[in-house]
Amino acid sequence: MSTPSRDRKSRTASKQDRPGRTRRARDSLSRQVILDAAETIAARDGLDGLTFQALGKELTAHPTSIYRHFRDKDELVLELIDNLRSRSYGGQLEATDSWRDDLRSLAYHIHEHYLRYPQFALQMAARTTRRPTEFTNVEFALDAFLRAGLPPHDAAIFLRVFGNVIRSLSSMEAGLHALEAETRERDALAWHLEYRRLAPEEYPRIASMSDQLTDIGDPRVFDTAIELFLDAIEVRARKADGEGGQGT
Repeated sequence: MSTPSRDRKSRTASKQDRPGRTRRARDSLSRQVILDAAETIAARDGLDGLTFQALGKELTAHPTSIYRHFRDKDELVLELIDNLRSRSYGGQLEATDSWRDDLRSLAYHIHEHYLRYPQFALQMAARTTRRPTEFTNVEFALDAFLRAGLPPHDAAIFLRVFGNVIRSLSSMEAGLHALEAETRERDALAWHLEYRRLAPEEYPRIASMSDQLTDIGDPRVFDTAIELFLDAIEVRARKADGEGGQGT
């Protein structure tokens, strides 16, 4: 007959022998290892599914071990967002002799980045990470606005509007990409089929232009928005220059 202590040892050995139960060594975790696992979880389950419990399971580590590297989930999310930005276009922003080309380049880098990570683009759009890649983006954009001829107070507000427009359009398009393929196709077809079936007497403008309407994902939408914004910068800069000249 087995003794209680022998039974406990047997149960312990049995647990240790189970496949997949080996716990990661405490010193094998790093911020980057955790961020890589966080990206896997967020891409699969969204940021709502990114918890320290899920990270512990993904890394075969105790969830509390994550706290040695990140204070809480919010710090982890902000670090993840900036890390993904850096991977997408870090080091690729170089000023040229054309402020228009520089702002256009920044806009398309951000747009492509959001489409690369559509599962959590909406959450990315709303956050301020306060980290190196964001600082680099802001410095790059402000320099371009000032070179365009905007006074500092206009450059500051244009920075905010420009960023909001880019992120809003990009996250909307990314949200479309995150939908199930069938749902996405139905939405796109609506502009080409259902709108054309509307009664002209009730919707005369739509009926007269139904073959020209575009869906959200039409690349011309983003292109047009950026060019309109760049044109607006030139108009504002000329106005500011004229007002400055009148005062001299």
